[in-house]
Formats: sequence, structure tokens, C-alpha cells
Amino acid sequence: MTEEQKNSEQGHEEEEITLLSYWHIIQKRRKLIVRVVIAAVLATAVISLLMTNIYQAKAVITPVTLKEGRSGDATLSTLMLQFGDISGIRLPGGSSVAEIVNLLKSNILREKIIERYQLLPVLFYKKWDAEKKAWKEGLSLNPLVYIEKLANIITSATQRGISEKHPDIPDVWDGLRKLDKIVEISHNVKENAITITVDYRDPEMAARMVEYFLTALTDHMSSETRRVATINRQYLEEQLGKTADPLIRQKIYNLIAQQLETSMMAEVKENFAFKVIDPPKVPDKKISPKRIQMAILSFIVSIFIGVFLAFFMEHLEKIKSKERKNRET
Repeated sequence: MTEEQKNSEQGHEEEEITLLSYWHIIQKRRKLIVRVVIAAVLATAVISLLMTNIYQAKAVITPVTLKEGRSGDATLSTLMLQFGDISGIRLPGGSSVAEIVNLLKSNILREKIIERYQLLPVLFYKKWDAEKKAWKEGLSLNPLVYIEKLANIITSATQRGISEKHPDIPDVWDGLRKLDKIVEISHNVKENAITITVDYRDPEMAARMVEYFLTALTDHMSSETRRVATINRQYLEEQLGKTADPLIRQKIYNLIAQQLETSMMAEVKENFAFKVIDPPKVPDKKISPKRIQMAILSFIVSIFIGVFLAFFMEHLEKIKSKERKNRET
């Protein structure tokens, strides 16, 4: 037998001894491992049961292009090109995706939603007394509440020029921050679609919040278009009095008529700036917490932790035994 074969056999024997010693350690500390696994799984189960169910409602919209929306806008753009560059006139054509996405994410639109639909008691339901129709004020058993109050006091003390607010009563800024957490706006470039997603504990309220965003977006874009059309019409009427050229006056009349048409169509509101491809529905299933997945993950992780603790305990025991032998010798 060659030396290489001997070394190979010795290596296999050492590996078998090592694996066997590992198995002996696991068997020796199996009670510890089982306790860690049971404790972790039970703790995860209790925590998951205490967590609030979250439901998701969403709607998919797509912007209305010039061709889909106002056929006369093509005529308007042609007339404006023929007429020349008239400063101060905005072409009220179809809305762009970027404009709609930015509006949905803007604080202006969200502040309108909070105030119009009185969302603060909904967003901060734990602080709202539904029977008294007032905010709860008083002692709380939750220490995090007092930590938050202390942080607010320190923050308000360091910020000058900002009016102080009651720590127990949320304001619009608190509502905006809360909406940032539960509302998501995403844009699918390939399909040219915008998705509005709301995650909330109440499935009906989640669907209603999506409706609030759609209604507020429609009202805002409609009123803004009417405002711009009115400003453009007034400007064109001023230009009409400054020119005597009949050809130019006819073109201005056409532009004024187009502005009136745009303003009238904006009042209709339906499919004015965007189309609702998939309207919001009340979800029938929660999206979180995923209790079964949490329990399985906890079981797997706790096994690794239990095995690590078993080897760590064995290592400490060996160190103590060596120290005892050294003392005896």
C-alpha cells in the first residue's frame, strides 16, 4: 500500500470520526435544540396572531392620449403652429404618465384627500375615540408612546419657527407620512399603466381609499384644465383686440372655440385625463401576516440556532474540563 493510499484512508477515518462526534454532540444536546425550536415557533405563532391582518386594494389606470381623448386637440395644435408661438398659452392635451404619477405622489393631492374625507381618525384609529368623536388623551401603558412624546418634544425644541402641536393629536403632516407607508404608486412602462395600491387593516376602507385617490385625481386635473383654459381664452381675447388681420383673427376665434370645448369636456370628468382599466374591489384575502411562512422560517432558523448553541455549550464544557485537569495536575 502506498503512502498516498494510507493518507487517504486516514483522512476518511478522521472525517468519519469528526462527523460522528458532531452527531454525538447533537444527540447529547438534543433536548436543548428541541427547547429552542419549540420556544421560537411558539413565540413566532403568538407574535403572528397578535399582528393585524393587512388587506390590499388596487386600481389600474392609463392616461388618455390626444387621439383617445379630444380629437379637436390635433386641430388646436395645428392652428397654434400656423399662428406662431403665442407665449402664455398651454396646450391642454392628453395628460402624460409622469404628470399623473407625480400628482398621485404629491402632498397637494393627498392633503385634499385627508381633509375632504376626514382620514385622520381612520389612519390613527388607535388614538381616536369613536364614541366621543374626539382624540384620546390620557395615560397609556405602552412605553413607546412616551418615548415618541419625548422625541417630539426634543425635535420641536430644536426646530425654530415651527408651531408646536399636541403630541396626542395627529395633524395633516402625520397623515401624509402615514399615507406614504400604506399607499404605493407604480408605473408599468411597457403597458403604459399606473397602479394605485393601498394596504390597510380594513378591506372595505382599503378599496375606498383607492376610490378617494381616483376621485381626487379626476377633480384636480379637471379643475386645473378649466383654469388653464380660462386663462388661455382671456389671453386670446386680448390678442383678438390687438390685431386687424382677418386671417389671424379667424385663427384666434378657432383657438378660443377650442379652449371653450376643452373647458366643457373637463367638466364632464369621465375619462377626461385617464381611463380606469381595473377598478378597485374589496379584497377577500389578507396579504399579511403570512403566518404559515413565518412559522416555517422560524422552525428552520431555530434549528440552526439550537445546533449552534449545542456546539457552543460543548465547547465551553471542554474548556472547563481542561481547566479542571490543569488544576489537578
